[in-house]
Amino acid sequence: MNRGNLGKSGRVLLIVGFVLAALNLRPALAGVSPLLSDIMRDLGLNTAAGGAITTVMVACLGLLAPLAPVLAGRIGLDRTLLVGLLILAVGVAVRSMDGLVALYGGAALAGAAIAIMNVAMPAIVKQHFPSRVGAYTGVYVSCLVAGAAGASAAMVPLAREFGWRAAAGSAAVLAVAAAVIWAPQALSRPQLPNGTTGHRPYLTLLRSRMTWFVMAFMGLQSLTFYVVLAWLPTIFRDAGLPADQAGYLLSLTNVAQIAATLTVPLHAGNARSQVPHVVGATVLTIAGYIGVLLAPTTLPWLWMIILGLGQGASIALALLIIALRAPDPASVTALSAIAQSSGYVLAAIGPLLFGLLHQLSGNWTVPLLAGLAACGVQLLFGGLAGRPVPAVEHG
Repeated sequence: MNRGNLGKSGRVLLIVGFVLAALNLRPALAGVSPLLSDIMRDLGLNTAAGGAITTVMVACLGLLAPLAPVLAGRIGLDRTLLVGLLILAVGVAVRSMDGLVALYGGAALAGAAIAIMNVAMPAIVKQHFPSRVGAYTGVYVSCLVAGAAGASAAMVPLAREFGWRAAAGSAAVLAVAAAVIWAPQALSRPQLPNGTTGHRPYLTLLRSRMTWFVMAFMGLQSLTFYVVLAWLPTIFRDAGLPADQAGYLLSLTNVAQIAATLTVPLHAGNARSQVPHVVGATVLTIAGYIGVLLAPTTLPWLWMIILGLGQGASIALALLIIALRAPDPASVTALSAIAQSSGYVLAAIGPLLFGLLHQLSGNWTVPLLAGLAACGVQLLFGGLAGRPVPAVEHG
């Protein structure tokens, strides 16, 4: 969709709807952890059952991502995003109701919705902002990070005032608001113009080596991010830092990630090759890991800034490369589904393996060394995916 097809007011509504949709990509996920103790106490859940709420959602991110290209092929990208927002609102609302069936069923619905939206967003960028892919990738990835940070900060105060159910359900309000703003874009015009949407066969994409490079880079940067998200506060506490300081340090990485996601795609999207950006992002991530490994209580804020910059740049580059390496929105949707499906499955396994290595070794040195090894492999495949080579083949 080019600029000529929309008036000024329509263009503004498109961008506002796009931003609001992007802000919905993480609150339903990030808002669970701060409320977990309240949820477990109220429903009588043990630790495993409490952790399963997030596990269900992350598993859906990976397993249900292929739904998005099917939907986009039938109803178009804009309507697919609208469907995702509506399912998200319903899922979050159901999750906040009474009973375990509602809790886990709502979590699965919310996870399915986020999976659909995750996959659709890079293709939405390709379709509506084809000449500014880098800039708008930066916008939506920054909103993704900001939405997670905002939800994490807001849940506990909301729960104190209104209870955990109202706090957890508040994410539905944001989803409904985004759906209302996005609906005119989705419903006011035909959604299958010039054959630019439609389902691309996965087997065709999988014949391209570039697809495998993109998949590996997406998966490995997700793994190295989620192991930190899951275990970093515990690592800091075991090193002797107070629990509240450990939590603040994790929050600091979110701020650093926003700085990276706002700037890196803008520059990398205009570059012929993204290899230098991938190298820089991964080297920063490695430096952050090394700082936590060797001196967790010495300038920990510095390691968190470095780590946040590296990880924010990495996720932004992974999503940017998906948009750049496929020739049209339909191919972007299919490539996004493949890369994000494999990526989130790997991300779900990573924290479990990280914890197992800690249990077997009795310290955090071995898990962090394994994380550094994963960063090394991430650098290899990121470099291959970032090369200026022909686009992924499509049918």
